[in-house]
Amino acid sequence: MRTITGIWRWRHNPLRRPTDLLEAWLALATALLLALAPAAVGWCTGRAAHGALLEAVRLQHAQRRLVWATAGRPVSRNPVDPDPETASQRDARLRVTARWTAPDGSPRSAEVAAPRPVAPGERFRLWTDGGGRPVPRPMDESTAGAHAVLAGLGTAAAVAGAVEGGRRLAVRQLTARRFRRWDAAWARAGQDWGRADAGS
Repeated sequence: MRTITGIWRWRHNPLRRPTDLLEAWLALATALLLALAPAAVGWCTGRAAHGALLEAVRLQHAQRRLVWATAGRPVSRNPVDPDPETASQRDARLRVTARWTAPDGSPRSAEVAAPRPVAPGERFRLWTDGGGRPVPRPMDESTAGAHAVLAGLGTAAAVAGAVEGGRRLAVRQLTARRFRRWDAAWARAGQDWGRADAGS
């Protein structure tokens, strides 16, 4: 609203320069773009990302399956970060050797991360792909939705930053042009302008 008032004030002002009016219209256009463009582009991006992520969720659930694995001996590993307060959850997981049966019936064994501390001989669930290799847990729909929201918000923020950056660049160019005109006007006025004895 202040921008509209500023444009109205500049309409019939005798001190108005062309760059002043252009800057006021630029501020109004930027305000309108900031109100509409980031939300629209962010929504479209989030919707597209959500569709793609839901397709990835369906594909992962179709290709991955839970199997029962039997824990073997634990694998002793030094954590990457010796400070227990800053060590990541991944480093703190218990890794064990495990045995399981692949979908084709062949026995498999490998070092895997157990979902919880397990004793040798204890069974736990393990995600595998079609070939029986251990894979991460498939993404669920809520995680896909959260990633889509983050993609939409990130895109909206990027669009808003681009619009504001464009406005600042344009204002900088207008200010530089204004200064050049002032310099030219001062050069035309001469060195004696404003002196009491000038022109006498």
